[in-house]
Amino acid sequence: MSKTLVIGAAGLLGSAVVAALGEENAIRASRTSSESVDISDRKSLAALIARVGTLEGIVCTGGAARFKPYDQQNDEDWAFCLANKLMGQINVVRMGAKAVRPGGAITLTSGVLAQHPIPGGTMITPVNAGVEAFVRAVAVESLPVRVNAVSPGWVAETLQAMGRDPTGGIPAAEVAQAFLRQQRDGASGSVLLSAKG
Repeated sequence: MSKTLVIGAAGLLGSAVVAALGEENAIRASRTSSESVDISDRKSLAALIARVGTLEGIVCTGGAARFKPYDQQNDEDWAFCLANKLMGQINVVRMGAKAVRPGGAITLTSGVLAQHPIPGGTMITPVNAGVEAFVRAVAVESLPVRVNAVSPGWVAETLQAMGRDPTGGIPAAEVAQAFLRQQRDGASGSVLLSAKG
């Protein structure tokens, strides 16, 4: 049986997705795992896809972006965000679709800042919105796989790590279930909000 490739598996959401899938059903990929990948590097991503063989699906929770006050942002910050979270995830679809069985799914990660910007998130809001726009746009193309996304709200464990009240967030394990729903049943082009309340 083919497995699901989880890109970003070393992170909070990626490790929760692996736990929800079951270790035996997942291939872990991240900058620090045995299946090493940097999605901002096309060669790194292409090498990973070539190594993994046929997949049940791909979940991408990887892709970095930077919080920074608007008046401190520079061209390198913008280039980093665009190359990582946006173009990196677009390339996951462009390169990964050929490895996923027909009818399988590639599920990307956007985020609540696409709809609800906050100070310091100026670079993240357009990147998240771009991921969602890409998911909707690629759904009208003739791909043999479904492409969708999960838009997590504030994650409880992240809030706690920031020294904030975690009760306003949703546990990572619940967000992982949203990724599994998108993998199993999510329509191509759909963005599933996973947030508290």
